[in-house]
Amino acid sequence: MFIRPVHVIKNGKRHAYWALVESYRTKRGPRQRTVAYLGQADKQGRLGLKQAATGAGRCYQRQLFDDIEPDWVQVDTKRIRVERCLDFGGPWLALWLLNRLGLDAQLVQLLPSGREEIPWSLMALVLVTGRFCDPSSELYIAEHFYKRTALYDLLGIAPEKVNDDRLYRALDHLLLHKTALEVYLKQRLGELFDLKYDLLLYDVTSTYFEGLANGNPLAQYGYSRDKRADCKQVCIALVVSREGMPFGYEVFAGNRADVTTVEQIVQTIEGRYGQADRIWVMDRGLVCEETIEYLKQGHRRYIVGTPKSMLKRYEQALLKDDWRQVHEGLQVKTCASPDGDEVFILCRSEARRMKEKAIHERFERRLEEGLKGIEQSCSVRKHKLVTIAKRVGRLLGRYSRASGLFKTDVVQERDGRARLVWEKVDAWRTWATLSEGCYLLRTNITDWNGEDLWKAYMQLTEAEAAFRIHKSDLRIRPIWHQRQERVEAHILVCFLAYVLWKMLGQLCRQSGLGDEPRRVLDELGRIRLVDVILPTRSGMEIRRRCVSQPTDHQAILLHQLGLHLPSYLPIAEEKMSDL
Repeated sequence: MFIRPVHVIKNGKRHAYWALVESYRTKRGPRQRTVAYLGQADKQGRLGLKQAATGAGRCYQRQLFDDIEPDWVQVDTKRIRVERCLDFGGPWLALWLLNRLGLDAQLVQLLPSGREEIPWSLMALVLVTGRFCDPSSELYIAEHFYKRTALYDLLGIAPEKVNDDRLYRALDHLLLHKTALEVYLKQRLGELFDLKYDLLLYDVTSTYFEGLANGNPLAQYGYSRDKRADCKQVCIALVVSREGMPFGYEVFAGNRADVTTVEQIVQTIEGRYGQADRIWVMDRGLVCEETIEYLKQGHRRYIVGTPKSMLKRYEQALLKDDWRQVHEGLQVKTCASPDGDEVFILCRSEARRMKEKAIHERFERRLEEGLKGIEQSCSVRKHKLVTIAKRVGRLLGRYSRASGLFKTDVVQERDGRARLVWEKVDAWRTWATLSEGCYLLRTNITDWNGEDLWKAYMQLTEAEAAFRIHKSDLRIRPIWHQRQERVEAHILVCFLAYVLWKMLGQLCRQSGLGDEPRRVLDELGRIRLVDVILPTRSGMEIRRRCVSQPTDHQAILLHQLGLHLPSYLPIAEEKMSDL
């Protein structure tokens, strides 16, 4: 679900609302429907005046009123001006999330102050906030991001004290506490959102380097999910809960096969949190028979995908009409393994069937056109046998999803001319039509029904979504660092920013704002902090550091999340000068 801004005219007055919209699947494609409207509360409740006036609020949120007797002066309204317009909403929200999570206090405990001028814990907050609000390099944070935000007013670090060297050293100090941070976050997130961690979703992705990274043994050429096989990369293995909350991660060399990481990840998690009764969920690219055997030996439960070729064993089961409807367009059935220790779940998706059918038809058409072109070329010109065989091989490789439909042979005529002979295989088409939209899952959980097993496996989309957030919203790629320690620290900062992202998403879900924290962050990020200068009749200037008035839509979001936006921030040293 997501939110959409709505304006309504009532009695000649314009009102702002948020529509909570849900996407759902039908046989005719995805559709949307409005679930609820989130409207305006009364002004006092919306802006939190009562809470602020009575002292309610959290760290990094200044109170609305100060206990100061008013001093009346005359202001020259013609010379009122504003200065120092800074981004406030995004950093303020990030620091609020860090405080709610208790991560700011945990960083102080892990990174105690020493002889450094600026505490490393505060520099770590700058790194995480920058990655959450406007992800970029440490140099960009020092030269641009920090100076245009209100972090100086919120953290008290002067802009000239924030430089790339200090940020790099903060990365080095932060990396030393990776394990402690993961343990703390797992515990704290579980307390905040009542997470059980009974279902662990595991997946692997890669992110590439800009540069040679010759001094980094983890930077290797390998299978690139980013379609950048020309660049070195590292692999990132991530474990999340069924809600997508991070449980832990590890960094591997860029050329390491996915299936070889499972045993190390399982040992790491069990060594850190014990061997509890967890269920491991993995995609088919992460498992092999050796992996299955390893999980069985430790009496671990699992739900995994299987290779497409394994579906052929259950051809007779596909033909039987005993499917169970999970929801519109999806059916499942369970099949016991010969030894009875495992259960295989056959799944049939109508949307997936239509997609695969369209791919097969498109590839069949292109393959047939290509074969006819090669056949025509052989009749016009004299080609070598090897040349035609290579052309046919390249064509079949390009459209491999339909290559089994065609039986090809290159023969040599008496005059040395190569000739292509091809025909379609009806048996392949029959199997393709039967198996389109079908896939097979494998598990050693024998006391669940097929619907529950399928739903548990589909939670893997949360791990895939985590990688999308890391790569698109938090911009973990490309990596510009060259040293291994800095690369690992960069990934750790992205991991911490992802924790804030998921925490905001969970709060949005609890507040009825759907599952789109990106929209909430963008909307509240438009709130500014400005200095208002009031010239007085006496020749003095009064400077007030004010937070911009939230729009109607922003006020609704603040109210729903229970956030109380300050009206102004006190200035450390009130600057008043004579004209």
